[in-house]
Amino acid sequence: MFVVANRIRVASGHEKAFEERFKNRKGMIDGSPGFIRNLILRPVDSEYYSVMTFWESKEAFEAWTHSDSFREAHKERPPREMFSGPNVLEIHEVIMDTASHG
Repeated sequence: MFVVANRIRVASGHEKAFEERFKNRKGMIDGSPGFIRNLILRPVDSEYYSVMTFWESKEAFEAWTHSDSFREAHKERPPREMFSGPNVLEIHEVIMDTASHG
């Protein structure tokens, strides 16, 4: 499994609008081959949101980034002032995954 984490620095005062973009998303990624799940994490002590997508393979993620669905999902760019710095994209291979059994 692969996890793609996009750390996004949201400018003060734009948090609600940023979150609304995800609440109102088109869901184009949801039916993509190899897609597992999507998490949007609100920061507690920073201004970086984390957008995390989980994939069966790196190839599945890369195929998504070259798809018509990806272009459609990303065509309406948010205003530049919504961000206070560049985003950071990280791709990780899962080497261990544990969960509580309680």
